[in-house]
Amino acid sequence: MLRGSRVALARLLSRIENHPDSADDLLRPLADRIGRAIRIGFTGPPGAGKSTMVSAYVRLLRTHDQKVGVLAVDPTSPFSGGALLGDRVRMSSISTDEKVFVRSLATRGGLGGLAEAAADMADVLDAAGCDTVIFETVGVGQSELEVAQHADCTVVVLVPESGDSIQGMKAGLMEIADVFVINKADREGAARFASELRAAMNLKEWGEWIPPAVMTVAVKNEGLTEFQESVSRHWKFLNDSGLLARRRAARLRRRCQRLVEHKLLADFWTGERKAILDAGIIERKSPYEISGELLKNRG
Repeated sequence: MLRGSRVALARLLSRIENHPDSADDLLRPLADRIGRAIRIGFTGPPGAGKSTMVSAYVRLLRTHDQKVGVLAVDPTSPFSGGALLGDRVRMSSISTDEKVFVRSLATRGGLGGLAEAAADMADVLDAAGCDTVIFETVGVGQSELEVAQHADCTVVVLVPESGDSIQGMKAGLMEIADVFVINKADREGAARFASELRAAMNLKEWGEWIPPAVMTVAVKNEGLTEFQESVSRHWKFLNDSGLLARRRAARLRRRCQRLVEHKLLADFWTGERKAILDAGIIERKSPYEISGELLKNRG
């Protein structure tokens, strides 16, 4: 992979996605190569044109000779366990570029709009020499907040029709934005929606960085230069203010905590404890009584 093999990169990503227990052995030798890429997350409601926006933005980055990795997440069916992985199809115009690596992956039950392995896979793309790593979330609405914990810059993509839902969104999805994109801005009502968006933004204290709202028509490559300028200004702000280092330290802290929690949980559920749980359910005991018995001898 370090010699530029796309096949090796694809195999490493597959290994991490399918066998997460192997991530430690794979990522440990790459530690000193991780942290160079800017990580940008694209999220927003379904139909906002996130895939089109990502494709147009990647093409713009390629004009600056950037190497780009894209992790496009599709929802997993709760019935079959499969996923359509349609984002890869919608990004066919960029996936053939030798310096663009597009990887589709399924959520596999992960909440928050991303797959569980997304952070580790982003590390691999970073170590492979990508200048920019892009996350594109599932597109399910307000619950897609996890992307802000993985990205240096979070882009919330909206459309003029989102205007009616702003009041419901501002308490969740709206608060994670570093840059707002009003895509499909050639549609009727775009200017009114932009005004409503700015009014909704005034209800929150943003601190030193106030997210800009950029009007785009991604399918026509309109507004992409302004969007890139907004991302660049945010990247400069992160570096100049020291916020980038703090965000990345917080990201590492959360990942360490999650790994420890997963390990402790896996070690906790021994056959004996599962038997205690099953017996308590059969005897119709209180969940508090059952949990007390389970934790009694946890040391």
